[in-house]
Amino acid sequence: MLFNSIDFIVFLAVVFVLYWNFLSKTKNVQNIFLTIASFTFYIFWDWRFSLLLIFSVLLNYYGAILVENQSSSRSRSLFLTAVVVLNIVVLGFFKYYNFFANSASVLFSKFGLSIDVPTLSIILPIGISFYTFHGLSYIIDVYYKRIKTHRNLVDYTLFVTYFPLLVAGPIERATHLLPQLKVKREFSYIQCVQGLELILWGFLKKLVIADSLAPFVSTIFDNSGSHNSTALILGAIAFAFQVYGDFSGYTDIARGVSRLFGIELLLNFSYPYFSRSIPEFWSRWHISLSSWLNDYVFMPIALKYRDYGKHGIFLAVFSTFLVSGIWHGAAWHFIAWGAFHGLLYLPFIYKGKGLRSMFGKRTENYSLRDLPSILLTFSLVLIGYIMFRANSLTDAMIYYKGLFTGSLMEVPNIQGKTTLLMIFVFILILLIIEFKGRHTTNPISHIANIKSRFVRWSLYSLLLFVIGMYMNNNVSAFIYFQF
Repeated sequence: MLFNSIDFIVFLAVVFVLYWNFLSKTKNVQNIFLTIASFTFYIFWDWRFSLLLIFSVLLNYYGAILVENQSSSRSRSLFLTAVVVLNIVVLGFFKYYNFFANSASVLFSKFGLSIDVPTLSIILPIGISFYTFHGLSYIIDVYYKRIKTHRNLVDYTLFVTYFPLLVAGPIERATHLLPQLKVKREFSYIQCVQGLELILWGFLKKLVIADSLAPFVSTIFDNSGSHNSTALILGAIAFAFQVYGDFSGYTDIARGVSRLFGIELLLNFSYPYFSRSIPEFWSRWHISLSSWLNDYVFMPIALKYRDYGKHGIFLAVFSTFLVSGIWHGAAWHFIAWGAFHGLLYLPFIYKGKGLRSMFGKRTENYSLRDLPSILLTFSLVLIGYIMFRANSLTDAMIYYKGLFTGSLMEVPNIQGKTTLLMIFVFILILLIIEFKGRHTTNPISHIANIKSRFVRWSLYSLLLFVIGMYMNNNVSAFIYFQF
């Protein structure tokens, strides 16, 4: 059940009406109903996936209790390790088994050994990377006594399975979401308006920007050898806004839907293409994953190797981005993309004062002097995106080679130039709106503050009209569903 489908809109309307009109008497009733709704939402994909989801919930719920109940640090560490390993084994089997099997066969063949490692027809359970990281953060926080275990199984289950974030995040923290689930939510008209605004903005980014760019991006990346440099550069830029419109659009819809039920989700994007450095980019892009990796991968490695100074920091950064790469997909081009971003941190580590976290300084104050830094950062991100979007590392190398064929000043050899130009006009409008609204978490929130009802509804109607223009019968999945 995709967010951009009629099925989901009907589902959301039914759940919203039942939640606020009949099933909102107590916190427990609210949470039980939302848990049932969440499993119903998930079962629409494949009922078999729900069994694995239940296993993950119970594993980390009872595993955290076992960890907390241990009196010795050795036994606490033992139970934590067992639960973490089991989580990773389950995730690794479904997501990475075939990748490692094929890689092993290739490696053996390099030494003249012909070993046929069997592969399996495995269906990747939707959202497994996200809900696994939910559970891991919870039990690790319990181990380090940052939080106490939550003994209400319904509340914990809802924390992991809450349907707006279940299949593609944001990756929530128990410290942020569980306190909201412990109290009864009250209906707020203002909060619902804000939620609907976020949903509208998310649909605009997904349908008007991302889905419109998708055919052009596929044409360029799937046939990069037949296009000139100009077309390849446009293809990389188009993918940058496709993936941003798609994923941040999903997040906006998720945050908006959640606000309809009185629950706030973590901010996942903060205008990343206005970043002035790579560390700042990672403080603005997929923030919930970046902060998760910072807290549970970067910091432990950095602390362990702190005696090695900046070399230890680089090891921590590079290792973290390798994890980020393989988290995104079981393929060498994702690992190469992660390594590339790790290498981009080198100047900030060895020429600066080192890094206390993966995140760079984030401020919304800009001047014209920031423009070169913004353009350089965006260019480096584009270079990485080519590896990210390519079908393989070999295809990425072909794409890079095509950028330097000497045809940079030629007219791009692509069809539909007029349509593409129109989409880039929408992208420009998107950037202007986001830049003007950069001090908020919702760039169109100011519409609700307009006193004139006619102007307010005219703007909302315009958004709906533009979205309607780009809707079609072929409902497309969100890019991050594959991760």
